Amino acid sequence: MKAKIDGGFVGYDVQGEGPWLVFLHAFPLTRAMWDAQCAALASSHRIVRFDARGFGESNLAEGPLSMDRIADDAAALMDELRIERAVVGGCSMGGYAAFAFARRHPQRLAGLVLQDTRAGADSEQAKSNRRSLAQRVLDEGAAAAVEAFLPRLLGETSRRERPELGARVRAAILAARPEGIAAALHGLAAREDSRATLATLRVPTLVLVGEEDELTPPAEAETLAAGITGARLVRVPRAGHLANLENPAAVDEALRTFLERVPA
Repeated sequence: MKAKIDGGFVGYDVQGEGPWLVFLHAFPLTRAMWDAQCAALASSHRIVRFDARGFGESNLAEGPLSMDRIADDAAALMDELRIERAVVGGCSMGGYAAFAFARRHPQRLAGLVLQDTRAGADSEQAKSNRRSLAQRVLDEGAAAAVEAFLPRLLGETSRRERPELGARVRAAILAARPEGIAAALHGLAAREDSRATLATLRVPTLVLVGEEDELTPPAEAETLAAGITGARLVRVPRAGHLANLENPAAVDEALRTFLERVPA
């Protein structure tokens, strides 16, 4: 399905029954990264997921793909579906967008799931690296993003024991439009520092992190959980930066336990 939002079209789907849950995907993937969680949770929750602009079935954004843009698209899609409040969960880039959603639409937030993400903004060096990679992707294609990110997206266990998962993630990145990847890289570089947001959160929060995550390691997750009142931290074994893909059973169980405690 597609929704017309602010001059563009956003690809999305809805499945399941029960309280609302909105998933925001990681860079540079699509909403398909949540397939296992949708299958596991559809009996207890009604799940909405969508492709960020420039990815999957969604149109390109004008200019950089900001985290505010993703957050506002989530809120607009909730309006379209007549959803008053929802638990919002995001991985990596989706986590940054979830912070933006909490700042811009706090009254719509019933709970928060932050997976393999961090609160701090990029360093100046990291910003420069993202901008350089954005130009490489435009010049060379999505293969440049595979070369830069794939070795660190998956944990050591996945790289060693699940080559089929690496092939699947590689194919997903190669299928992405270079213009979408570049726009997201510029948006990620420009994102707001969310450390001050942590103390303002007053909804049930689950922090998930792969124990082998090299991009946003467990220390980052510990900082998130310590800064959010009442947050629960779950370390996912045998998983890296894409914990829900690498160890879906453990993530699904953590989500079920958490969601049971979120008031409907």
